[in-house]
Amino acid sequence: MDKKQNVSRAVIRRIPRYYRYVSMLRANGVPRISSRALAESMGLTASQIRQDFNCFGGFGQQGYGYNVEKLCEGLADILGIHRQRKAILVGVGNIGKALLKNFDFKASGFDLICAFDADKTVVGMDFGPANIRDVAELYDYVDQHQPEVAVLTVPHGIAPALARDLVGHGIRGLWNFTGEDLHLEGLGIPVENVHFSDSLMILGYAVDAGDPSATDE
Repeated sequence: MDKKQNVSRAVIRRIPRYYRYVSMLRANGVPRISSRALAESMGLTASQIRQDFNCFGGFGQQGYGYNVEKLCEGLADILGIHRQRKAILVGVGNIGKALLKNFDFKASGFDLICAFDADKTVVGMDFGPANIRDVAELYDYVDQHQPEVAVLTVPHGIAPALARDLVGHGIRGLWNFTGEDLHLEGLGIPVENVHFSDSLMILGYAVDAGDPSATDE
């Protein structure tokens, strides 16, 4: 599928969900699926799925549905999974260690090449795919290796200045776990602010309201 300009954020946020589900179909040996069957399995409508895919050119076939292998590859192409963008992580505290040990960056299209921390007791150690370096080496490393994305798991008070400095050294996107929203639109890079509490509070609302739809993606 061809990428289109000006695709809505709501559509973009559904693409990873499609990719996860279609990847499971492929792993289970399912050769094809209709938009109706896909919609029923995902709690969406067939019309919504067709509209979303049409934002990128569409790749269904009338009377046949979607070839699962081609659909999976098309969605992976949209998300840039095969590019394996270089990424670094800054802040090897509890969240940083958990991500390094348990999160599959490669499956999401990223090659985590290094991590940084100020704690001398962890510098030089390996966690998951990354070796931990002294944060004093951060900017020289970024200049030399040119990662595209930085994962921030530092204390929130230092996050804004750190983020702007990283952007100044060529970082093109931030995955932010600091608990402080970063808004760097003026610098022209995307920021994904992650708040675990938001998800849990939405679940709490849905439980109180008895409304399963409140947690739909």
